[in-house]
Amino acid sequence: MGMTFNRKLPIPKLIKELYPMSEKAAAIKEKNDEQIKAIFRGEDKRFLLIIGPCSADREDAVLDYATRLAKVQEKVKDKIFIIPRVYTGKPRTTGEGYKGMLHQPDPNRAENMLDGIVAVRRLHSRIIEETGFGCADEMLYPENYRYLSDLLSYNAVGARSVENQEHRLVASGIDGPVGMKNPTSGDYSVMLNSITAAQSPHTFIYRGWEVATDGNPYAHAILRGYTNKHGNSIPNYHYEDLNLIYKMYHAKDLQYRTVIVDCNHANSGKQYAEQIRIAKEVLYSKRHNDSLRDFIKGLMIESYIEDGNQKIGEGIYGKSITDPCLGWEKSERLIYDIAEAL
Repeated sequence: MGMTFNRKLPIPKLIKELYPMSEKAAAIKEKNDEQIKAIFRGEDKRFLLIIGPCSADREDAVLDYATRLAKVQEKVKDKIFIIPRVYTGKPRTTGEGYKGMLHQPDPNRAENMLDGIVAVRRLHSRIIEETGFGCADEMLYPENYRYLSDLLSYNAVGARSVENQEHRLVASGIDGPVGMKNPTSGDYSVMLNSITAAQSPHTFIYRGWEVATDGNPYAHAILRGYTNKHGNSIPNYHYEDLNLIYKMYHAKDLQYRTVIVDCNHANSGKQYAEQIRIAKEVLYSKRHNDSLRDFIKGLMIESYIEDGNQKIGEGIYGKSITDPCLGWEKSERLIYDIAEAL
């Protein structure tokens, strides 16, 4: 056979019963979720900053990072609302490489999906309870979303997934913001169609059930750049790009129109230090144009404790084992600079 069925995994409901969210964490998340939604509705004028490692590769370093971030959040809380990136599933362009904590709780050991599910729930729960944050993760596998549905405050649909029907339909049933990235081709219409689908009600088959959704008004756009037919990175964070997506967005009947700019990926050509310059340019565009002022509601930044990245097995604490990230000192300075610029 081309596919071996190793074992039947527990359904999400059972996992949640075995590894429940504490009452303290639930109360923190509820409060955070309401504040985040208020930002999308325009009732709260704070700027969103979704920041953290490219991939959450180890519990101790990610929790350390989030703890540092919480101290900074307290200093900028009047202007910035921080959502830590705790991405536990990692899309791989060729299918090779580290696929995230969900697959490998320990990157140096073999894949174990059940251990991964438990490790991911534990990490998200600890961050909420110990730092007061509500976290972001990527909805890489729509069927797996239910394992974390009670813990996540923000979901992202990646550039390779945004054209997928199941991602769009599941996003329509999530009670909270879901960022839809532009596809790797860069076509804005694909991204806007995905937002339209996610904001609409649907009936479909999900995890063996016939389900119905109400539509998610908090589905929105994330600009992350794209690649051309030669494989070259083309950014889409410039003033002209933001104006274009503003006009295309507002030509559609969509709720809570919002764009968040991803400062890394194809926007930076994966040159992690460029995120500093890109963030400041986006903020300038936001200040320069009244239409963009409320439309650009946040930034996404890949950041960890140490600059750059490393290969699995090198063992440098707090250094990315996937895409290169901005180190802590530069990240902290950037957050204060963003606060001053708002």
